[in-house]
Amino acid sequence: MCFTKKLTVLITLLCLSLTISFSSGDDTISAKNSLSGDETIVSKGEIFELGFFKAGKSSNYHIGIWYRKYSSNPPTIVWVANRETPVSDRFNSELKVVDGNLVLLNESKLPIWSTNVTSTTGLNSAVAVILDDGNLVLRDGLNSVEPFWQSFDHPANTLLPGAKFAYNKRTNKSQLLTSWKSTGDPGVGLYSLELHPFRTMVISKWNRSQQYWDTGSWDPLVIIDAYYKYNYQTNENESYFTYYAYNPSTISRFTMDVAGQLKQQLWSDSTKEWNFLSAQPETQCKVYALCGAFGTCRQTGLPFCNCLTGFKPRSESEWNQSDFSGGCVRKSNFFCGRNMEKPDFLMIKVTSLPPNSFVAVKSNGECRTTCLNNCSCNAYSFVGNNCSIWDGELLNLSEDNTNGKTLYVKVSSKDLGSHKKNNGVTMVTIAASIGGVVLVSGLFVLIYFTKKRRLVGKTTIEGSLVAFVYRDLQIATKNFSEKLGGGGFGSVFKGVLSDSSIVAVKKLESVSQGDKQFRSEVSTIGTIQHVNLVRLRGFCAQDVNMPPIPQSIEFLFANTEHLVFVELSSTRSSQV
Repeated sequence: MCFTKKLTVLITLLCLSLTISFSSGDDTISAKNSLSGDETIVSKGEIFELGFFKAGKSSNYHIGIWYRKYSSNPPTIVWVANRETPVSDRFNSELKVVDGNLVLLNESKLPIWSTNVTSTTGLNSAVAVILDDGNLVLRDGLNSVEPFWQSFDHPANTLLPGAKFAYNKRTNKSQLLTSWKSTGDPGVGLYSLELHPFRTMVISKWNRSQQYWDTGSWDPLVIIDAYYKYNYQTNENESYFTYYAYNPSTISRFTMDVAGQLKQQLWSDSTKEWNFLSAQPETQCKVYALCGAFGTCRQTGLPFCNCLTGFKPRSESEWNQSDFSGGCVRKSNFFCGRNMEKPDFLMIKVTSLPPNSFVAVKSNGECRTTCLNNCSCNAYSFVGNNCSIWDGELLNLSEDNTNGKTLYVKVSSKDLGSHKKNNGVTMVTIAASIGGVVLVSGLFVLIYFTKKRRLVGKTTIEGSLVAFVYRDLQIATKNFSEKLGGGGFGSVFKGVLSDSSIVAVKKLESVSQGDKQFRSEVSTIGTIQHVNLVRLRGFCAQDVNMPPIPQSIEFLFANTEHLVFVELSSTRSSQV
């Protein structure tokens, strides 16, 4: 009996030691072992680690490489194997070497990813090793000089120092750096980076087809910046470039971001986080189709993307994670041949007209009528005596209310409301630059006094404005719980209206003070033209003791294009 107990303890300790030995520092997977569950392999210098990981709130798992030494939360993933084929059970899934290839078997023991090497080199002695430069190599364990497969040749969204970024002249194929689908999904996204096949430049594309940025041609010999030496080479087989740090202790990476920018980041040992160095293109709205169909990009406000008036995000959950690729859809659909929903047009001004239109020589009136009567028409524009009509989705919309080109978008009349001639965006945001970083600024104050009457009951439309009741605004702002900032005479709160519009609500805290100064400020706001001021949505005035506003100020309020949404309440809450 004692012998049995001793044997049981010995077997338990032996199994435990094997598990610890594999997961605590081994850098190799061979035919004799495999990787599953929480097991990982770590490079010899403990710089990088490979194993199963879960992105964001997803319940799926991928095999990937992340920084171990330069840790962050969540870990910084630099490479993903099974981008399009995740597993749900990492403990019953397995990464192993089979017949000279590294293969991932899912929970049903079916192969879902492989290095797919056809050469018989190292067939019986192949091992997978993770190196201190972040490269996962598959090589002959008996001859470890040259790998016959390496992850550097199959990048995901990250380019590490020392990796070749190449164009293969024999196969006419470029290596691609491709964005994740979203911050919580490492699948292949819409944005990619590649080496130009004929010119010495790097280019960014949307959907592997539409180019929207390039580096410009460079000297094919050597490019140098403050941190790195960039080397470009070309021969009969390939063209490629690499980059190396002058100081080996400098840790940096290039990534193709989910929002379509090529970003360079530098690790800081003092703060234990990644510092932003550069992004290309520099202007976020220059990324093609950033906001998806029927979404518009605003460079001066946050968030960048908003749905046009009369539209809503196709996926609220994706937009909440800053994944705008799904774009927007109409709140109300049209029923062709029936009068169930009456369409109308929303006028917006954009930097450039969207692609994929067809042009017909018509008058402005005929252009509008043609689109209105065509069930498949989504928008029209009349420029230079030419009528342009769009049947498909509208992409790449970027606001320019000063010098932009006018576009008329078909929207249901009931969803258009009072916004027929506004800038088309329901998100109200003001931004300013502080120390070179765009931040949300304080909102300007505006109050609208109704003329000798008290507004009660339901929210109504007053001309081009919405007359809100105080209860509606309490609900929209969650009883004024999320404060954005403050300005003269009051505080600013975030609000969400019943149609999902996000607004900034200004609550007056003292009517009795500063009335003359306030009227002067309103007059000033109404006469200036500035990109950081946005339109007024409506007002609320429920204090019977407030004096009527002068006619000149009322007119200014109702017609200016550059006022913010405000809400006015009495300091005597019992009367509101």
